[in-house]
Amino acid sequence: MNADIKRTADDSSTAIDRGQVGVICVIVTETALFTIFVVAYLFYLGAVQSGPQPKDVLECPWWPTICLLSSSVTVTVAERALARRQFRRFVGWVAATLALGGEFIRQTAIEWRRLIVVDHLTIKTNAFGSTFYSLVGLHASHVIVGLALLMLVLGVSLRGRSMLDQARRFQFLAWYWHFVDAVWVVVVSVVYVVGR
Repeated sequence: MNADIKRTADDSSTAIDRGQVGVICVIVTETALFTIFVVAYLFYLGAVQSGPQPKDVLECPWWPTICLLSSSVTVTVAERALARRQFRRFVGWVAATLALGGEFIRQTAIEWRRLIVVDHLTIKTNAFGSTFYSLVGLHASHVIVGLALLMLVLGVSLRGRSMLDQARRFQFLAWYWHFVDAVWVVVVSVVYVVGR
């Protein structure tokens, strides 16, 4: 009987965390998806003969990039505050992450409005427009999903302290957020640096 208990205790210490595996699988799948979109962007980059070219209409998005990469810092600080059960700090850093992510989306909307209204670049204009909006839009949609989840966390936190026992789940959300930020580094490099 004692051997069974000991074996069970040993098995639990080496057991695979299904939550971690699930999040890692999501991130690997999303990486494959983004890779396809990046390759398509690069493939069609030289094929554009008419309409606005990337060098004509794109400006490097320094401020949105600073905001999004800074949000990786704030979500990490929020994660640490939650692990230390520092409720007010956690809420404050989640709110800061939301503000930085929201500013990123606002800046993306401003850029898109300028490209569509002023530069007349739409998804139908040419292959550059199609691949640009597809790739940057795919990334923006992932930021919006992350923001929705962070808003949910903030709402739950403000209604009570139930998040204090959810550090592991918030860690998974932080992983997703870091992934979205890392993808942005690739997107900026491909679209706004290499592609120009």
